[in-house]
Amino acid sequence: MPAEPINFTNQFLIAMPGMGDGTFAGTVVYLCEHNEKGALGLVINKPIDIKLKNLFEKVELSLDREDLAEAPVYFGGPVQTERGFVLHERLGGESGDGGHYNSSLQIPGGLEMTTSKDVLEALSHGAGPKKILVTLGYSGWGAGQLEDEMSRNGWINVNAEPGIIFDTPVEQRYDKALSLLGISAGMLSQAAGHA
Repeated sequence: MPAEPINFTNQFLIAMPGMGDGTFAGTVVYLCEHNEKGALGLVINKPIDIKLKNLFEKVELSLDREDLAEAPVYFGGPVQTERGFVLHERLGGESGDGGHYNSSLQIPGGLEMTTSKDVLEALSHGAGPKKILVTLGYSGWGAGQLEDEMSRNGWINVNAEPGIIFDTPVEQRYDKALSLLGISAGMLSQAAGHA
């Protein structure tokens, strides 16, 4: 009987110190999708020099929510860096808007990722999800590529904790994600090179 395929959906991928790819050094990626075709995730701890209000101006929307206007946009990964990806809490039907946007991926057991402009329009009117993280670009892996990187100790994975994405200061997200495994960054760097 073939082994069950590994599925890291709704998990954090935490870059290990030996990560060869500088793009991902020190990152935490929230994995939105993982199947036999590959994987898609968003880096949650690399803010870029764009504030949400600037991003909204670019798409000709105003942002009336002061709690979000000064929030940074994040580097989600090196693929499609001109496209916005909105990671947000799953909206239940009780909010009155049904919680479904034109292009949303409901992450099993986890959050939602929306790529359609209607989520930004909802936010500009003071509606929409309360907790969001907006990235430009995403991180993608082809079939088997992520599993290969994991086998070479490029990443360590752990079940995602939304509080780390939405409520933890950005400079603490890497350490907080590691702490879910009961380890600290110091333990990782000491472990390197002692095979």
